[in-house]
Amino acid sequence: MTTIKKHTSFGELLRGLREETGQTLKTVAENLEMDTSLLAKIERNERQPTKLIISQVAEYFNVDKKELQTEFLSDQIAYKILDEEADIEILKVAEEKVKYLKTVNNGK
Repeated sequence: MTTIKKHTSFGELLRGLREETGQTLKTVAENLEMDTSLLAKIERNERQPTKLIISQVAEYFNVDKKELQTEFLSDQIAYKILDEEADIEILKVAEEKVKYLKTVNNGK
């Protein structure tokens, strides 16, 4: 299984996987059955991948799907914090809320 380089954007990670394997955008897009321009936009972080695309990328490049999902979701959180000009303290509060919500949802 291929190791994922951490702390890049999802698009940069995808581009890195593609370039490491020496493949063109067109080749990867065809194999993932998507439009080449969509793949290019995902690589440039202009479009976000769907869950299906994340699964397809994981299978195609033989990388852990959960790691790809983590990278994608961490992008979403990081961009939201930047957009809101928020303090990193929000992550600690969010972590506590996740713990709380898990207990509430497990009780149902």
